[in-house]
Amino acid sequence: MIRPLPPPDMPFWIGRMLPKNHIRYVIDVGDQQQMHVMEAGQGLPVLMVHGNPTWGFLYRRIMDRIAGDQIRCIAPDLIGLGFSSKPRSIQSHTLENHARWLGALIDQLDLDQDGLIFVGQDWGGPIGLRALAERSHLIKGMVILNTAIAPPNPDFKPTAFHRFSRMPVISDIIFRVLGFPQNILHKTQKNPDSISGNIARAYQYPLRKFRENVAPLALARMVPDGMGHPSVIGLEKCRALAKSFTGPCEIVWGTKDPILGRALKRVRAVLPHARVTETAAGHFIQEEKPDLIAEAVKRVVQQRE
Repeated sequence: MIRPLPPPDMPFWIGRMLPKNHIRYVIDVGDQQQMHVMEAGQGLPVLMVHGNPTWGFLYRRIMDRIAGDQIRCIAPDLIGLGFSSKPRSIQSHTLENHARWLGALIDQLDLDQDGLIFVGQDWGGPIGLRALAERSHLIKGMVILNTAIAPPNPDFKPTAFHRFSRMPVISDIIFRVLGFPQNILHKTQKNPDSISGNIARAYQYPLRKFRENVAPLALARMVPDGMGHPSVIGLEKCRALAKSFTGPCEIVWGTKDPILGRALKRVRAVLPHARVTETAAGHFIQEEKPDLIAEAVKRVVQQRE
């Protein structure tokens, strides 16, 4: 049973952009970590998991479109991001740890009767699926957005972004001192104006302090740079779960994403029965195409097992 704690303070200018009639709370997820969660609506749970370096705010526009008396939207902040706890050790951030923390939240949401619809983007895809691999009976449908849900091919080459994240000293300075990449999220978008003004500030605000700005670099280093990387085993489990899932599934994909735009082929190979919607959007597709995502979630809810 869920035992919520009071949420942390939030600036008024962020709060006024959040979904109408939302609630916020904090859950203890173990290891002295607390996860901040935003909810809206009642009904079938739809768990929406973000990635690096964003937080549940990323799903606010989808929540506004679908939350109601039939859908309960649940948008947690991953540990280290948003308004959740922020471990200061880079080594704390592993796929297994993040999946365990998210799993602890899922266990406290008391979902055994209804199950859930899973929505995941960026690291939210594999973290969510890894957590659900231990709870596969809960999954009633999935909507997958610009993410990777399988290990890389053995002959892959890391992207320039991920190679840079492993450069000694300079990567620490650029990520932790200069606020990379949260200060330039607009550069990953088809429409840079989709992340500007107070929206851009809302992503920067939770990571504004140096000692709380560990996760963006740590999650970049969580991406495999070889087949011996610790994340590979967890990604294998994500792929196995996704391939075994036969329920309703949709993929909504931003083809102008400079980070994962070309990964669609591999995601489709894992989910060959999924309905696919391709659109000219960037990495944070939730900011550019909320209507397409909302409609995909509604279809999956209607078709759920």
